[in-house]
Amino acid sequence: MKIGIDKIGFATSHLYVDMAELAKARNEEPGKYLVGLGQSKMAVIPPSQDPVTLACSAAAQILTPEDKGEIGLVIFGTESGIDNSKAASMYVAELLGLPENIRSFEIKQACYGATAGIAMARGYLALNPKKKVLVFGADIARYGIKTSGESTQGGGAVALLLSGDPSILEFEPQTSYLAQNVMDFWRPLGHSEALVQGKYSSQIYLDFFEKVYHDYLSKTHLSLADFSALVFHLPYTKMGLKALRKATENAAPELSAKFEAQFEASREYSRNVGNLYTGSLYLSLLSLLQNSEDLVAGQRIGLFSYGSGAQGEFFSGILQPGFKALAADKTISEMLLQRKQVSVREYEEIYRSSLEIADNVLIDHDDDPASFVLTGVKDAQRKYAYKLAQ
Repeated sequence: MKIGIDKIGFATSHLYVDMAELAKARNEEPGKYLVGLGQSKMAVIPPSQDPVTLACSAAAQILTPEDKGEIGLVIFGTESGIDNSKAASMYVAELLGLPENIRSFEIKQACYGATAGIAMARGYLALNPKKKVLVFGADIARYGIKTSGESTQGGGAVALLLSGDPSILEFEPQTSYLAQNVMDFWRPLGHSEALVQGKYSSQIYLDFFEKVYHDYLSKTHLSLADFSALVFHLPYTKMGLKALRKATENAAPELSAKFEAQFEASREYSRNVGNLYTGSLYLSLLSLLQNSEDLVAGQRIGLFSYGSGAQGEFFSGILQPGFKALAADKTISEMLLQRKQVSVREYEEIYRSSLEIADNVLIDHDDDPASFVLTGVKDAQRKYAYKLAQ
């Protein structure tokens, strides 16, 4: 039985800050962000948006009424949790109008959460081949204004509809994974912003990639030449390029050039959005499918997932004929072009106001064009609205 990705949706804010302008405001050379990190724009998330609304917007792009009726499991991967107990997936299921006879929960392991959800979904679909699973990777990356990690912030959500006989990507059965108790990145209870040891985290990322990638090759007896592209978790896009060069360091020049060209396609969206945490790997996959001109059905794509703390996994999938329809869809690229640029000062004001949401407040969402918005908090309960339904 084939199991894999049938549909992919993506959503982010309608606002962004230019990374060259942010660099100048921080007394840095623009090249440090544009080349050193590989980032051009960074999504700015207003108070009216959170992981729930972003996830709903991503899913609404892809779900038909028939899809909703066939969903039996909803898994919400996030490290930007809005409640210490209640799963974000509960809000999403109601806002999207999903049936009540489903399993619905949230899963956390830093940026690995969505991949963990996919692993669970594969087991569920093997037992329930006529059902579908909705997996989210939705986050807002926050390190703080004028911190070392500020330039690797961002936010958005990826929605993955998994099924039997998928139209986009069939997962291959073999995977390789690794877990270690590592303090490279964490967000203690009560903290709105993450703590990170940047250089250490980058090294752990590369160490994990090398271990799981080579273990995967050993298990499967495949080589680099058996892949058509590799996609990566991208906390910033230069990080993925460093990992790719580990994989291609002994490859022939023409093979290395092919993989670097595919990598450029895969990082186009992340370069202009920033860090998605749990959704980053799958935004990279989406970007590859919509920006590469060298993919055909039957090719193998390798995927590296990493979540600080730390969990890594390398797995693969085979492109299905239906991916061509997704590749031809220009909705995402057009959406990114239509966003509004804000100044560094405006970004800072929006950032601070998003951290200051208190109980019994209303949130102004009149200027937010998104269909799903956070309207306020009353009696410690978050309130949402689907604006087009009003």
